[in-house]
Amino acid sequence: MSLDDYRGNVLSKDDLLGRLQTPEVSKKLYIVPMVDTKLQVGQGSIDLRLGTDFVVMKRTNYSIMDPLDGRGNIQTRIAEYYDRIYVNVGKRLVLHPNQIVLGCTLEYFRLPPDLIAYVIGRSSWGRLGLIIATATLVHPGYTGIVTLELVNVGDTPIALYPGVRIAQIVFHKITPSKIKPEDYITKITYGLSTRPSFSKIYQDREWKILSQIKEKLS
Repeated sequence: MSLDDYRGNVLSKDDLLGRLQTPEVSKKLYIVPMVDTKLQVGQGSIDLRLGTDFVVMKRTNYSIMDPLDGRGNIQTRIAEYYDRIYVNVGKRLVLHPNQIVLGCTLEYFRLPPDLIAYVIGRSSWGRLGLIIATATLVHPGYTGIVTLELVNVGDTPIALYPGVRIAQIVFHKITPSKIKPEDYITKITYGLSTRPSFSKIYQDREWKILSQIKEKLS
């Protein structure tokens, strides 16, 4: 099922406020901190602020990122491509043209079992050349911050300041699955994140199969 299948039942502003304020735990949408509810909650989305933690890709001695290269395990190789950076509120991180960094939301989430969401960039930033590389899907029951893949597709460096409204999240009502709420977190790849997460592509099961095929062919 694609994101287009959910667009017909987007939560309205009244729905969002109701979910944020309801005392019913199984229906409640937790977002903390909510700095300014009146400013952040729109007619069909909630604005998200940029957090203080970043992951910046760095140059390595690898000529290509090939998970099946064979030098060390995939997880170690991926980690060698990144540096972690902390930027205090009031300070800035400069994103250069064609550069990608992993940022995160200031807000920490907990979605109820009957809501799914996706995060997209704000058009005000998009018109300056800053985009969210992918529409990040947030699964029912997800708990944690959301990692943002930030890319500067413009010709001019862009200053990123923690605390600014950088993205927006849209929620959809769905039929809850039969998975127990306490089991959701074990089935979500990036659950319980408190800062930007490195790629976990190494958890994909097909790598083991592809590695075995490669060995037989070599």
